[in-house]
Amino acid sequence: MMTMTVAASVPTEHGSRYLQQLCKHWSHKLTVEFNADAGSVTFPNGAIVTMTAQPPVLDVRIALPADGDADQMQKVVASHLDRFAFREAPLAFDWRAE
Repeated sequence: MMTMTVAASVPTEHGSRYLQQLCKHWSHKLTVEFNADAGSVTFPNGAIVTMTAQPPVLDVRIALPADGDADQMQKVVASHLDRFAFREAPLAFDWRAE
């Protein structure tokens, strides 16, 4: 049962490309579903990351169990997205609780 959600709207025209690259990257070790416009990644700790590309933003949501570490998950997601967005990194993440 998810009890905490954080989200960020990340300004970028390339959200579709970044979410697909990240989902492909994580699909080797995690449960992933994605298409050009949306993706979800399920982590062993119970966290679920969902991304939706709606230029000019990439919406990122992290749903966590009650004992989840939101700060750590935010760092993991942001650092990976920045790696794929190296031409415009660091991306601006405006993390907020939902």
